[in-house]
Parts: sequence; C-alpha cells; structure tokens
Amino acid sequence: MVKISRSIRARLAAITAKRPKTVIEHLLKHGVVTTAELADKYGYEHPPRAIRDVREYGVPIVTFKTKDKQGKSIGAYRFGDLDKWRGISGKAAGRTMLSKALKKALLEKFGSRCAIYLEEMDARLLQVDHRVPYEIGGDGDASNVDGFMLLCPSANRAKSWTCEHCENWTRKDAAFCMRCFWAHPEDYDHVAGRPVRQIVVTFTGDEIADYEQLVALYGRGEAQKTVKRLINSHLKGV
Repeated sequence: MVKISRSIRARLAAITAKRPKTVIEHLLKHGVVTTAELADKYGYEHPPRAIRDVREYGVPIVTFKTKDKQGKSIGAYRFGDLDKWRGISGKAAGRTMLSKALKKALLEKFGSRCAIYLEEMDARLLQVDHRVPYEIGGDGDASNVDGFMLLCPSANRAKSWTCEHCENWTRKDAAFCMRCFWAHPEDYDHVAGRPVRQIVVTFTGDEIADYEQLVALYGRGEAQKTVKRLINSHLKGV
C-alpha cells in the first residue's frame, strides 16, 4: 500500500470516472502499474489512453520502463510528486470536464450522429471531444461549439490512437490539427499528416445485406478496392 496523506487520498477518491478510478486504485494498492496489467487485467486495449485519463485530472504520473516475466522491456507507471497536484478550492487541476450544456448545444447544431462515421445514434452513446486534442490545444473555449465534436466510442478511440501516433503529438501545432480529417472530416488537407482522403462507409439495417454480398463476391480484403473501382467507373460515365 502506497503511503499518501489522507487529504490527497480524499482528492483521489473524488475521481469517480471508471477508467481513471481503476488506474488510481491499482496505484494506491501496488504503487506501479504496467501496460501489460492495464491490457490483461483490466482489458484496456490502449493502456496509454487509460493513463492519459488520469493525467487529465492533473494527477502527476511518471512513465518508466520495467521488465515483464519473460525479461521483455515494457512500459510502466507510478504516481509522481502528488504534493505538486494543485487545484482550486480542493478540486484537481487539469482538464476541465466537458459539460452537459455543451453536449446539448452540439446535438442541437449537428444532430445526434457521429461526426466521423456520420451514423445516427442514441445521444447517450455520443461523446464530446475537442476537435484539436486537449494535449495540443488545451481546454479551448467551451462557449465555442465549433471547437468540439460528437463522436461514437469507436471513433473516439480511433481518433485518440491516431493522434497519439501522429508527428504533431510532440510538435503541438494546433493549426496543423485543424486541417486534419480527425478534426474536420468535412474539410481537411491530410489524415494525421498523410496526404490521403478517406470516406468511412457504415452499413446498417437492410444495407448489411449489400455489405455481405460484396464480401461474398469479392472477399473482405478486396471489398475496399472494389468500391473504389465502382466509384471510378461511375464517375467516368457521368
């Protein structure tokens, strides 16, 4: 059990969101958590995202390398200097939690659909996300609805992974992010720095039969190429 003052423990206990709470409780009990434990024990497919959730509350986390049972080098995390965890009126510093009012404003302006997959869905499933990642652009102005977007959980995870593996993650150029597909899929110049364009096609309801027939005829690996050929052939005939 890690020795931490009662006041700090109380502040850590006030963080109730599931993923950061899970990480914090593990660190309080064991002092260290590895990427393998986050993946195998808790089912987090992208461990750095779970750590990021803790850091967004301002909690200092130190990253270091350790060895697994087979001697392989893996990432690990522990608390940093918790005395430097500053806040206002006892609240943790760090990322400002996005409000229900902001989500309501986004729903009113853009409708109840994922900005990336363009799929209509129950508003409860949609998550509010900064168009420019918090780590690059900061909290932003919550009164500016256009600085945020609604994403389904799958799109949010995909965006998080892509942004964290983009060259701009360390360069931190907000203007670069603003011209990325993951910030503005309706008007962009690149996808995480790559000069490509993409359309995310989702099949639902009766359309699923079309998808299954496409895969049956051409194979899953050839489905995308087939769609491209069909589009090219159609445009040539227009």
